[in-house]
This record gives sequence, C-alpha cells and structure tokens, in this order.
Amino acid sequence: MALWLRDPLAIMAPKAKRGIVIDGAHVVECVGAGAEPSVPCAVFDAGDHVVVPGLVNTHHHFYQTLTRALAPALDAEVFPWLQVMYPVWRHLTEADLRLAVRVALAELALSGCTTTADHHYVFPPALEFAIDIAVEEAARIGLRVTLTRGSMDLSIEDGGLPPAAVVQDIGRILADSERVVARYHDPGPGAMVQIALAPCSPFSVSRELMRDSAVQAAKHGLRLHTHMAAHADEIGYCLERFGCRPVDYMEELGWLGPNVWLAHGIFFSPAEMMRLGRAGVSIAHCPSSNMITASGFCPVPDLEAAEVAVGLGVDGSSASDLSSMIGEARQAFLLQRAAHGAKRASAADALRWATAGGAACLGRSDIGTLAPGMQADVALFRAGALGFTGVDDALAGLIRSAPARADRVMVAGRWIVEDGRIPGLDEAALAHMHAEAARNLRGRAGL
Repeated sequence: MALWLRDPLAIMAPKAKRGIVIDGAHVVECVGAGAEPSVPCAVFDAGDHVVVPGLVNTHHHFYQTLTRALAPALDAEVFPWLQVMYPVWRHLTEADLRLAVRVALAELALSGCTTTADHHYVFPPALEFAIDIAVEEAARIGLRVTLTRGSMDLSIEDGGLPPAAVVQDIGRILADSERVVARYHDPGPGAMVQIALAPCSPFSVSRELMRDSAVQAAKHGLRLHTHMAAHADEIGYCLERFGCRPVDYMEELGWLGPNVWLAHGIFFSPAEMMRLGRAGVSIAHCPSSNMITASGFCPVPDLEAAEVAVGLGVDGSSASDLSSMIGEARQAFLLQRAAHGAKRASAADALRWATAGGAACLGRSDIGTLAPGMQADVALFRAGALGFTGVDDALAGLIRSAPARADRVMVAGRWIVEDGRIPGLDEAALAHMHAEAARNLRGRAGL
C-alpha cells in the first residue's frame, strides 16, 4: 500500500502542504492544502516533523574516519598535513577500511543523508578491493552511493606528494577502473551504485593519467571528479609545473565538461567561473574542511551567478572530522554569510545546495527534490527536540539549529533510519571496534 507522510510541520516541496504520497520507490503525489490523497494509503503522521529531500553528500573520503584529529597533523596546512597522513594511510587493512566505511555511512544516514559520493584514492597493497568493500557496506546501511575509483601515480620520487606505497601505475589503475565499472555501475534511474573516475589532484597524478581517465569516462558515460583550486599552493604548483593555472590545465586534458564535478573550488577568477559555467562543471563545496584547513572561502554566490551548480561535501578526516550532512549545510550557511553577506546566502540556499545542488553534481535527475516521479528519498527531522523546539520558520530552523540526528530517513521507499537509529546496527559495538582499529593503525604507523 502507498504511504502518506501526512501533515508535516513543514516540507521542502511545492504544493505539498499536507505531505507526499510514496508508492514503492517513488513519490507519486504531492497533497495540497485541503486535499486528500487520490489513492488508498497507510499513514505516517508527520505533524512533529520537518520533511526534506534526502540530503546529498558530494565529496567524502570514508577511509579517513580512522584518522580523526590526528595529533601530529592538527595544525598543519594542507601539503604538510598530507605528508603526515600518507605514511599512516599506507598501513590500512581491509578490516580497517570496512569499519571506517561503515562508520562514515552510518553517520551520514543519521544526519539525513540518502546519497553520498566517496573519493577513495589510496591503494596500498592491502586495499586492492577498496571499492568492493564500499559497495558492500553501502548495501548494508542502505544508502545510494557514487563511488569514485580514485587514483594517484606520482610518488615523491616522481615529484608528487605521496609515498610509493600508496600509488599505482596507470595500467593497473585503468584496468581496475574497467573492472569496477563492469561489475557495479548502474547508469539508470533509481541506481543504488554508480561509479565515477577520480584522479586525486594535480600534485599526485600525471598528465597521462588525467587524460586517460577522461577518455575512459567518455567511453563508459561516467562522471569525473578531482580536487581542484582547493588552496593557494595548488595555483603556484600548476604555474611552476605546467606553466598555466589549474582551469587551463584541466581544459587541456579534456576535463571541462558537464560530466565533471570538482571538490572545493576556492581559487577561481571571475573569468574562470564563467568558463566553468559554460562547460557545465559543478562544484562540491566543503565548508568545514575549508575552515579547519584555513584554505579560504568558496565563492558560492559568484559560482551560481556564473551558472555553476554547487553541492555540499563533508570531506574526510582530518580535514573535517564529522560526517554530518545537516551539520555541513549549517556550516555552508554560516560560512557563506560570513564571507559574502546576509543577502547572498539564506537557509533556503543551504538546503538547496544540500539537495538539488548535490544531485546536479552527481548527474542525478531522479533525486534531490520531492515531486511525483522522483525517488522516495526523504529525511524527517523531529521539531520537538531541545535545540530545535520553538522555531517559527521550521525549514530555516532546520539549518540554523541543525539537529544532531534525523528522526527518520527513507531511501527508495524503505526506512533506513527509524526513531533516530539504524535498524540492526549496534552503534556502541561499532564505535568500540572503530576506536580500537584507529589505535592499532596509529601503532602500526609508529605514532
């Protein structure tokens, strides 16, 4: 039977004052003021809930949950931070990764997230099947995922930043990318798993790998992702090594197109933003990461004025040590207002970046809004909790107050969070195992 989410306190959907009707994996009806559903329905009373489309996370590094607040890297800038972290990540095992991914996915689901991207680019010998592990864990929690087969082929010896133990040669990278695409990528509407290709960054990846990845993505109709214009050092690196700015370099290699979304996007000139908009490139804004690493301010209002779609990303630890999408939406709201003024960033903007903006980054037209025909991906936040109670504009309050947890979360018509808990997940046991794995990882790394 169809399910009516009835009479929500507030809902982020036009002409749906009395809620929405879900049948199977889809939203089938918006119920307007004074109306009733047109089909027989079971009822979920949403009178104490704020209802929004499932939040979409466009940039993460699941494996990094094991290196949160790592003491030797706490106050380092980005390049020195990576030089501390890479020697630790080289010791990751499959068991470590499975726990790290499970924790990241659980945190995301509990924060109202229904679709998440992950950028996994560290492949020491023990993590040959990292993408496979992420697929399995996502199915366990119930989230949709865009898993990017990341890569690095420039070690310290080649002029890059990472040690040789975590990079791979181009042939191996491209072959494994073919494998995971053939095995897991679903290009259709309602897909639970999609694969994208994601060379890590200009300072860890060769020109050849960037170009070959773009060719491979075009062959399979995949999206492309990388870190870009994330900090001032990157501009200098590209000028010195390639003789041009990052946007020029990306265009030369076939990376300016509507299948590309870039993480961070802080240091673009006005002319470059216009070029990105014309090319259809999207940006994953990661406000917590930008603040913690003191990288700068992503010019979101200017990017949107240039017709660049913007989504939000929680990023990974230790750049940002919390996998909370509702928290990240609040951070985006605060940072953009601080950087650009109250008139250029509203709570409604932050919700849009966290939903429809994220869907645009991932190339999904079936998620990100609540309307007939869309996937039934929904997050419900209880408004009666301390810290949220008393709000007047409940949708704005969702961003300004940012509840710690969603009360209910649905993906493809199935509840994956009920009463603030993930059914079947022992959070206390997971937290204990994860903490122990993190301690053991530090020990293996000599910390």
